[in-house]
Amino acid sequence: MEALNKATDILKTAILLERRGKAFYTQVARNSESKSAKRIFEMMAEEEDAHIDFLSKQFAHFEKTHEFMQLEAHQEVDDTDAVMILSEEIKKEISAAGFEAAAISAAIDFENRAIAVYSQRAEESVDENEKAMYHMLAEWEKGHHHLLHKLNEDLKEQIWNDNKFWPF
Repeated sequence: MEALNKATDILKTAILLERRGKAFYTQVARNSESKSAKRIFEMMAEEEDAHIDFLSKQFAHFEKTHEFMQLEAHQEVDDTDAVMILSEEIKKEISAAGFEAAAISAAIDFENRAIAVYSQRAEESVDENEKAMYHMLAEWEKGHHHLLHKLNEDLKEQIWNDNKFWPF
């Protein structure tokens, strides 16, 4: 019974993480003056929404059957759109010290938290379907993290160059 409660609690935590991420990304998109940044955060909100839907279905199925659904083959990480969005245009539109840059930094923290929760549960789980599900979610979040981290590093370098922070 304790294992069932643990699995349920982790699913609830995962859904809550995704809902918070969606709310954050949606709000940042609304407040962003950069069209490119707005699109990045809208895309992130859409992906969090897909995670919420996926996890909610898993939760309903688990509550009913005490089993995790097997992953479908098409549920793979695809960051092609995000890679295309991450462009020089975005870096030109966003100030490295502005609202969007701060939001990117906060988003990295959201992604780190999700990666930690999903990775830990993937390690702990003995159910192969649960393990696969959390591994897939962790990889998806790692893709988000990678894109956000790269953009953050590029923006940081941009502000250092613009303000001659380099010691040489």
